[in-house]
Amino acid sequence: MAGTFSLSIVSPEGDVLKEEVEFVVLPGGAGELGILPNHAPLIAGLDIGVLRYTLDGVINRVAIAGGFVEVVDNSAIVLADTAELSQDIDLARAVEAKERATKRLASGTNEIDLRRAEFALRRASARIDASEVKK
Repeated sequence: MAGTFSLSIVSPEGDVLKEEVEFVVLPGGAGELGILPNHAPLIAGLDIGVLRYTLDGVINRVAIAGGFVEVVDNSAIVLADTAELSQDIDLARAVEAKERATKRLASGTNEIDLRRAEFALRRASARIDASEVKK
């Protein structure tokens, strides 16, 4: 394929994806990062969000919860804390997790619970966004 590069996504559970892709958009710590073929070398931290990649003109999604990306020699390697392909996400479970986190945040119990609830809410929202088909 002309105009592609290698995308690998790895999480502690193992290899999540290895594809030749045309374009990748990552949720960076300071905003979205776009990667095209022949990108300059880069190492960046990733935030909770949806990684999007284009393969044969089709946009695919992966929910990630932080990590790092390294881009070098027409290869992007994502080391994610967690990563779920859109087709593997249980939407009902993600919606339930979002509702639980929202209730915890509303209760305002203690600081540790609030941070955990904020993380859970952001992660559930990313999973929901990744699982929904955008038109």
